[in-house]
Amino acid sequence: MSCPVYLVDDDDAVREALSLLLLTVGIEVRSFAAPEAFLSALGTLPPGCLILDIRMPVISGLKLQEQLRATGVDWPAVVISGHGDIEACRRAFRGGAIDFLCKPVDEQDLIDAIQRGQAELERSRRQVSEASEAQRLLARLTGRETEVLEMISKGLTTRQIAEVLDLSPRTVDSHRAAIGTKAGTTSAAELTRLWLEGHGTP
Repeated sequence: MSCPVYLVDDDDAVREALSLLLLTVGIEVRSFAAPEAFLSALGTLPPGCLILDIRMPVISGLKLQEQLRATGVDWPAVVISGHGDIEACRRAFRGGAIDFLCKPVDEQDLIDAIQRGQAELERSRRQVSEASEAQRLLARLTGRETEVLEMISKGLTTRQIAEVLDLSPRTVDSHRAAIGTKAGTTSAAELTRLWLEGHGTP
């Protein structure tokens, strides 16, 4: 299921035109006439892509982008402007924008940008899901099994792990077998991936 799009623009005509465009290509869109309205609804919204007009009263699109990132909301954003301001363009990209489009917005450019943003969100969502599953599996390990797995992730052999932990190789193999049963794999590469995902370094 594709991620929704949140369009924030104080121009009624632009909101109507862009909303219709996105809906016709099957993209869910919700529009807001002001950044304040979007911020009020933010806590109830699932992650999505942003389309932000650069010039709006009270809070500009760039300011909104900066406020969101400052609070940990780093959703992909397409910034649109009626003025080809190079400095504004640079500021938007520094703030993490995936594209900067001038009005009148080229329809295909906008759709392409949104699709890139949706793909980026999907990758992030998948990484979060995989990390959560890895953490769940790691939590099932005993303290000693955790130590063994960490060393496996560093490329140590059974004999090397035995020397570091002052254990017999047979005991290390026993721990490796237990880890494999709980993790569903005995592959050193897969166990390394599990360790890295569980510690936020995929």
